[in-house]
This record gives sequence, structure tokens and C-alpha cells, in this order.
Amino acid sequence: MPKDAMNAPATPPGRWDNLARSRAVRLARAASFAAGRLVSADHIVALLEAVIEPGDRVCIEGNNQKQADFLARSLVKTDPARLRDLHLVQSVLALPEHIDLIERGQVSRIDFSFSGPQAGRLARLVESGKITIGAIHTYLELFARYFVDLTPRVALIAAQAADREGNLYTGPNTEDTPAIVEATAFKGGIVIAQVNEIVDKLPRVDIPADWVNFVVQAPTPHYIEPLFTRDPALITEIQVLMGMIAIKGLYAEYGITRLNHGIGFDTAAIELLLPTYAAELGLKGKICTHWALNPHPTLIPAIEAGFVESVHSFGSEVGMERYTAARPDIFFVGQDGSMRSNRAFCQAAGHYACDLFIGSTLQIDLQGNSSTATKGRIAGFGGAPNMGADARGRRHASPAWLRAGREGRGNIAMPRGQKLVVQIVETFREHMQPTFVERLDAWDLAAMANMELPPVMIYGEDLTHIITEEGIANLLMCATPQEREQAIRGVAGYTPVGMARDLRMVENLRDRGIIRRPEDLGIRKRDATRDLLAARSVKDLVHASGGLYDPPQQFRNW
Repeated sequence: MPKDAMNAPATPPGRWDNLARSRAVRLARAASFAAGRLVSADHIVALLEAVIEPGDRVCIEGNNQKQADFLARSLVKTDPARLRDLHLVQSVLALPEHIDLIERGQVSRIDFSFSGPQAGRLARLVESGKITIGAIHTYLELFARYFVDLTPRVALIAAQAADREGNLYTGPNTEDTPAIVEATAFKGGIVIAQVNEIVDKLPRVDIPADWVNFVVQAPTPHYIEPLFTRDPALITEIQVLMGMIAIKGLYAEYGITRLNHGIGFDTAAIELLLPTYAAELGLKGKICTHWALNPHPTLIPAIEAGFVESVHSFGSEVGMERYTAARPDIFFVGQDGSMRSNRAFCQAAGHYACDLFIGSTLQIDLQGNSSTATKGRIAGFGGAPNMGADARGRRHASPAWLRAGREGRGNIAMPRGQKLVVQIVETFREHMQPTFVERLDAWDLAAMANMELPPVMIYGEDLTHIITEEGIANLLMCATPQEREQAIRGVAGYTPVGMARDLRMVENLRDRGIIRRPEDLGIRKRDATRDLLAARSVKDLVHASGGLYDPPQQFRNW
């Protein structure tokens, strides 16, 4: 037998460029609706019908804040007979149009992280069997799967501006864009960007033109949700009390310098107590110096007081653009003068580089598992599971991390630290619904939606502390599951869970410092007043910023 025949493959090789060929066919179908990369707004529906095929995985850029809203509205105008059985893979189901697509029968499956204002509508669709949830991911998990088995076939994204070649400028609201575009563009997919304007020269290039197939100037600027803005006028004295407990009983004791705050009035209160209460305790320079955090307006007084050295952000915040640009020593600011955000990098920073995450939730069970997915409301988790999880791959030490490791693991042969993961909640939430429950609603949701796992936001094994108006429970120091349960009951107040506590065991936990009441920390409840807040209104925040903060219209209450 000839040598060449011996080395020849048994069967002719198959094609290895099917994705590229499919993209070429789609682009050819769309060519008549575009002038090069530029598409007029009037042609966008026809272009979407040309490039999207039944069964495609589609990402409509819906971030915590920035929304590809024009493209979402346009997608709803497409023919359901032509664009059907889509699989949405995106961070946030934030817009009504995202749910409209499901109700129109064009979407059969979703993988997402957060649903926010659409949580109720989504829950009803799940209950009626009109949609299948692949999983409720955390952000990093979903981004990772973009590069493995959930790669978008078509990505609809939003940018601030494009030049005439198709290069994109995302400005301070870069957010998810790089992760979405890179996964799509380098795996034979199609990227369509809506922009606020088309210019001759961009301040900087955030996404190069050869990663983008089409650009459309939207009739109106893309929507940005002021998700992290909290009006100090709405912070209650209970939240002030819990903020004092957090600062004195946790931040000061562990020397927390690197941290992430979740969304909410509870953490906003902590931020506004830094220049006052924390300063009185002599904690300036000792706590809260380095942050993975959106530019919260309520952080302005702490920045101006010199508490904060650095902030890297997942996204921007409406009205904070001039302030961040004027504080380049604090924020990550480009030579163009605008902040650069990146959700993937900031999630990684929050997971690995921070010693503490503190956030809120809707339900906590007796093992410390928590969830924001409740009956009639599937809100998802966003980045909380990344922030609120012990990073087992971490290898760098810090005093706070090492102390938590000693408390949680004792004197083990191989020393390891542990991340501090804290839930700060009032014992009752809106409509007097108890925060503490015997069993999470997540179990019923999993059964209803045929999910293999109940949608838990933070697992009890990662939770180290709970703070309520009743005090603080250090779960790291609990020696048995029974002690852990009683520690949780001990700060659950007058909820049914709290009322079922073992009084003797709870007092024993208090004697050992596992549960500490405000008075145990030297905090007088009568001192927890709004007068302690460094700003008591949005107008105060504007004043603290030197007039640089320009709050959204709905927060202009003066």
C-alpha cells in the first residue's frame, strides 16, 4: 500500500467553518437594509428578521442599568412566525419588552441573573408553563457560560456613540458590553449596536469596529436605570441603628478595608455614617478604604471626608458622571475624562479581592440560606452570589480574612482564611412579611418551574454574620448546627422564627459573644437618629459633591 494511502484519513474531513458560513449567509440577507455597517432606525425590524433564525440564542443587552431598549422594542415588532423558539441569554430581564417577547410566544427558554421590575410578570409566566428557566445565574457564571455553552448567536447591545467606521464608545456605562461582544463576535455570531449618536471622532474606542456588524442610531438615548441611587430622606432610624451595629460590631472589629455593599437603604445608611459615627470612633483610614462598588451617591460624603481611597465599578450611576470624572484618584477614569466600568472585572474583584460583602435579602431560613426568589416574585440574584461566597481559590492573606478563618475553622493543620459574608435585614419587610422563615419559598418555585435546584442566593455555609435591629449574630463561632439555628432565631425578633427560640440557649450564645445586642456593643438605641447621617436628603448629596452630582429628575425633591 502506498505510504500516502496509509497516512490518509479514513473519511474525508468535514467542514470546520459552519458558524462563519452561517454568519456570511445572514449578513448577505441583511445587506440590503444597511449601508455598510450603518442601519437606519426605519430598517432595523427588517434587519433583525434577516439575521435572527428560529432557535437562536439571543442576548439583548439588559444590564443592571444600561438597556438596549430600542433594539428590544424593535424585536417585539418582528413576525413571531419568523422569529420564534428563541433562547434569551442575558444578565437582566428589566424591560417590559423582554417579557413581551415571552408572552408573544417568541421565546422558549431563558437564562438570566436578575429580573428586577419584571419579577412578578416572570413568575406568572413560569407558573403558567409559558417559559422554561435554564438557570438563575450569578453574573460571572453567566458570562463564563457565554464562552462555553451559552454563546449568543446574535447580540443586541447599547453604546453611547459610534464613529462612521463602526467603532463604539461606551463611556462610563461599559458594564456587560465587552463580555457579550467578545463571546459573540469571536464565535461566528452577529453583533448589532444601538447608539445615541454617530460622530466623526470618538473620545476613546471601547469596542473596535471589526467586532461589530451593524450600528443603528436610536431615535432616543438608551435607557439607564438609576438602580443604586437611594434618597437619604427615606433612611429610617432602625436602619441607622443597624448601620451603627455594622460599623462598630463588624467593620471596626475585623478592620475591614476592602469591601462591597449591596443595593439598599441599609447599606446606604452605613455609607452615610462613615464621616460621622465612624469618624467619631477613630476609624478613618482603618476601614472602608477600597471598594468594588458602583458610584453610589450616598458614598459622596465619605469620599469627600477622605475615608475612600479607591472605587472600581460594575457600572455607572445616572448623574454621577461629572463627579467621577472630577475624582480620578478615586475612580478608574480614562484619558477622555469618563469613568470606565466593567461588570465582569468588578465581579471578579468583589469575589476575590474583597474581605467583606454586606447586602440584604427577602428570606433567610434556619440554616442561613437566603433568597430573593419568593412566591409570585422571581427577582433573581445579580452579582450577590459572587460577592457573597467564600472564594476558595483565594491565596492572598489579610487580617480580616485570616481572623474569619480562625473563627470559622479553628486551629486546623493547614490555616485558611474566610470571606465575611453578611446579611443586614430588618426582621419584618414590607407588608409585615417576616424575613426569617422555616422554609424558603425557593423550594416551591423550584418544583413549580421544574428546576433542579432551589434558587438560593447565598448559601448558609457561606454566611458568616446576620445583622438586624435586634443585634448581630456571628455564625462563624457557632460550634454546632443547633447553635447556628439558635443564633439565627436569636436575632429574628418577633417573627414566628424568633419567637420559637430557646431562651436559655440564646442567652448562652450572648454570654459567649456569638449574639450581641446593641447595648453589648456600647450602642444606645436613643442615639440612633437621622441626625447622625452625613446627608439627610438628595440636596445634601449635591451640596457635598460641590454641585458635581446631577441627580435624576425623580430624586429632585427640592
